[in-house]
Amino acid sequence: MKAKQKWVVGIDEAGRGPLAGPVTVGLVKVSVDFDWELIPGVNDSKKLTDKKRLEIFKQTKELKREKKLDFAVVSVSAKEIDKTGISNCIKKAISSGIKKLTLDPKEVFVKLDGSLKAPEEFAQETIIKGDSKEKVIGLASVMAKVTRDLYMERISTKYPEYDLAKHKGYGTKFHREMIAKNGLSTEHRVSYCKNINLL
Repeated sequence: MKAKQKWVVGIDEAGRGPLAGPVTVGLVKVSVDFDWELIPGVNDSKKLTDKKRLEIFKQTKELKREKKLDFAVVSVSAKEIDKTGISNCIKKAISSGIKKLTLDPKEVFVKLDGSLKAPEEFAQETIIKGDSKEKVIGLASVMAKVTRDLYMERISTKYPEYDLAKHKGYGTKFHREMIAKNGLSTEHRVSYCKNINLL
């Protein structure tokens, strides 16, 4: 990291694989000397309980209000995923999140999970299993997952036959059976569903 860089940004996504719902990207911006004791227990969102994720989500929103960190979460719809493909949608969400955070490439170092990439003008590092190795990526994963899960719970009331609140759109046996029985809703990714073994 160069001397001028004041901020670290972590980026991760939630919802790459489900049959329904959006893909959601979380971006978290902290100072290079950020005190992680302000948010105890940050880790890869998949390793945390629902309760702990929600607790961290609320703490992070409060820290944003106090201007101790910043974050952005961007979701791209199932319809857009069908239209342009998952990789393009994730790329678009990352660019949109970076604009929301008004990041200056000279002052920022970006850390991303898995195979994600930021626009090339940013100094960056992609880290395999970054959400469990780097707290800033882990927090981005929590913000993305909780935001997406809350959305899936809300739309579950609109499409109760699929029980989206329970499986969050992933291709469980029950979900596939309900697609076979009821067809697709407007929240389903047609491009994903046409290739699955429904039963």
